[in-house]
Amino acid sequence: MAESRSSAAKPAAFAELSTLLASAPHRPLFLAGSIAVLLSMAWWAVELTWMRFGLAGWPQPSIPPGWAHAMLIQYGLFPLFMFGFLMTTFPRWLGRPDLPWTRYLPVAGCVFGGYVLANIGLLDLGWLLKLGIAVMLVGYLVGVWTLGGVLRASVAERKGHARSCLAALCLGTLGLAIFLAYLFGAPADCALLAIHIGTFGLLLPIYFSVMHRMLPFFTGNVVKGYAVIRPGWSLPVVWMLLLAHLLLAWRGVLGWLWLVDLPLALVFAWHSLSWKPWKAMHPGLLAVLHLAFAWLPVAFVLFSIQDVVYVASGHLILGRAPLHALGIGFFGSMLVAMVTRVTQGHSGRPLQMGAVPWLCFGLLQLVALLRIRAELGGDVYLWLVIAAYGWLLAFLPWVLRSAWIYLTPRADGKPG
Repeated sequence: MAESRSSAAKPAAFAELSTLLASAPHRPLFLAGSIAVLLSMAWWAVELTWMRFGLAGWPQPSIPPGWAHAMLIQYGLFPLFMFGFLMTTFPRWLGRPDLPWTRYLPVAGCVFGGYVLANIGLLDLGWLLKLGIAVMLVGYLVGVWTLGGVLRASVAERKGHARSCLAALCLGTLGLAIFLAYLFGAPADCALLAIHIGTFGLLLPIYFSVMHRMLPFFTGNVVKGYAVIRPGWSLPVVWMLLLAHLLLAWRGVLGWLWLVDLPLALVFAWHSLSWKPWKAMHPGLLAVLHLAFAWLPVAFVLFSIQDVVYVASGHLILGRAPLHALGIGFFGSMLVAMVTRVTQGHSGRPLQMGAVPWLCFGLLQLVALLRIRAELGGDVYLWLVIAAYGWLLAFLPWVLRSAWIYLTPRADGKPG
């Protein structure tokens, strides 16, 4: 019956769309993130096509294309979903009322609006790139101030996960400001620092903090007799190691990275095994969370192998393979898994994975492997082009389905 109600959902009239999108934080921010999933990779796919095959007249960005790719995905695409999730869950984690639309719509408008401007600015419009990053920074500041206010007003006893997520957003705000300074003439080291902050100071701490809280909780709700393991030591340990990786990588001290990457691999593997994924392969919506998390220890095993070989030989044998095992394998897969779960639950639909999300998740695993393969020799740019268009193919049906849900009322008739 629930599925039949969902299929009967009608699109809102144009005049009602603004009210509908303002009814819950995840609607405008997830919708914007879904558009960004395609927009970011569409530009990158064409850029890679230009690099490999040549495209007459294709305009080039005023900054290195790889830096543009890293910045707009890490600070634009993924954070739109993260703000949507955190502005929904922060009040619930901390025992506070839901946020009014006046607090989250400015975040959605500034982060997404700035992101779009910055993407257009990549078409040899440097001034527009600067403006877009500046507008994104305003959105970050509003979001951090809003979530910080929720945290300050809370009397909840357990605030560790909220503090960790907020700390990462503060660090991400700093990274975005540093990159803006680079655009206005600061040294190139500033851009590199911002990129490293995006990976190891913004995305990974938030992803791990959310999974540390939610993955054992979700599993315990489904698996009978499941022991919820949520160790208090691991968040500070992971934070310490990630910050060390960030600083070592930024300063080019690659010979010491194994001292932090190997412990990170062990910590992440310990969590993955402690959460007993073999007990959580049903239903699919739970299974994909565990399968996506498995990419995290895999990525840091690859980082560790590369680090050890570099110490022994001076060669980076895997190139950016570990980084994309993290970025596509973990960040991308977990995005599909977690956003699908939130979307289903907050639209009054059954907590089921469904054919379209499964297709996206499965194809994305192939894209991650293709991107890793690109670092192993041969026609590298051809593999990169295939992986980029593979991402678009994997996500297109999922984005269309998700956008439909965000633009229609809840299937169960409830508000939100």
